[in-house]
Amino acid sequence: MDFRKTTVQEIAAKVKSRELSAAEVTQAALDNIERLNPIYNAFCSVQPELALAAAQRLDDKIASGGDPGPLAGVPLGVKDLEDAADYVTTYGSALHVDDEAATGDSILVSRLCAAGCIVLGKTNTPEFGYKGQTDNIPFGPSRNPFNTDRTPGGSSGGTSAALAAGMIPLGTGSDGGGSIRIPSAVCGLSGIKTSQGRVPCGGVRPTGSGILTVKGPMANTTAETLVALDACMGDDQTDIFGLPGYEASLESSVIEASAPYQVIWSPTMGFANVDTEIAEICEQAIQRIASQGTNVVVRDAIWEKDPVMEWLAFWTSARARAQGDLIGTADWEKIDPGLRPQIEMGMNVTGVQYANAIDACHTLNYALEKTFAEAPIIITPAVSGHTPGVTGGGFVNGEETPGWVGFTYGINMTRNPAGVVPVGMTKDGMPVALQFIGRQRDDATVLTMMLAAEKLFERPMAEVA
Repeated sequence: MDFRKTTVQEIAAKVKSRELSAAEVTQAALDNIERLNPIYNAFCSVQPELALAAAQRLDDKIASGGDPGPLAGVPLGVKDLEDAADYVTTYGSALHVDDEAATGDSILVSRLCAAGCIVLGKTNTPEFGYKGQTDNIPFGPSRNPFNTDRTPGGSSGGTSAALAAGMIPLGTGSDGGGSIRIPSAVCGLSGIKTSQGRVPCGGVRPTGSGILTVKGPMANTTAETLVALDACMGDDQTDIFGLPGYEASLESSVIEASAPYQVIWSPTMGFANVDTEIAEICEQAIQRIASQGTNVVVRDAIWEKDPVMEWLAFWTSARARAQGDLIGTADWEKIDPGLRPQIEMGMNVTGVQYANAIDACHTLNYALEKTFAEAPIIITPAVSGHTPGVTGGGFVNGEETPGWVGFTYGINMTRNPAGVVPVGMTKDGMPVALQFIGRQRDDATVLTMMLAAEKLFERPMAEVA
């Protein structure tokens, strides 16, 4: 069963009608993982017995006339930065591989399971989700189904690889600087970072990247993500940034809505250095959107400078508060050498610098809002460079640079909803995507625009074994 060729809606409908059992669907996903995971290393932990037992409980519920939920029998991969009951949450770190298994699910996982999903296992992530590539010391690199010499992005790269290879139809992700949008973009998926708090990030422990973190479901298409979002959105009193859910079905309202008649196209946002080939593919996509009657207004100088240093104040401080006490101890050597400088940097961030970073969130959002006065959607490239190898940075006009992800992290600071949709392929066969940014808390318009874009561009599909 190739889950790229059947939707979560179709799976749930067949399970509910008993055309397929949840156990059959779960076994098909487990067979996919057994066959494909040695190639792509998307999953770092799988427990078939737990998954099949959960599937059997769901089948029994259906047989007795119970409501199995809108995602009945849909296999689910859980990113290894959040809890799934009876699995160790390793955070991709050698520091935590021997921890006790979680005794319960995160709020996101709990809500998806309540809607009928079956957890298959944990998907790979860079250590503590620290970068846009997925590799770590305990489990090694995940690989992109479009080219196994390339990364599937990060930090939700295990989930994106599993989706792009057809192993599973649904997974979880989190996004503190682009970690849903980047892997979705480079694996040919449509993915969204919702408004912060739309999907709760509460629970026992604070989020890993502090005020930057957004959690949510990941799937191949926007329509599938919408079904999952309806199942997991809504406030939770343990999330200090929580937002109320929509009164009616978000899926229904978005599917019935019309895309905006006018959008803003910002090729660099005023600061990004974009690879020539990536820019050309994105420009062609914008022309295609315009050809369908959408009025495209070009506004490039939205932000005066790259917000990376302010973003780093948030990110590195969060890492320093979590692992800074390990500096100089034996455990320090267990941490990824690429992460250590970020922890050390965070130890030196001052209160004034942190306050200035908070001010930057306001200033960046104000600049976006001035631009939104002309249209409700701002479009940018999803990333500015070519997909990196399994380690290292992306490439802009032949030069390796960490700035290949420059379009994403500022939107975590402003908290605007933003989604990506694949719109083309590079000459070497890698997906290219556009990013659609919406106004504060206007997730619905972003999703409407994503659906409209998907109708214009063929979804890429990797050739897998």
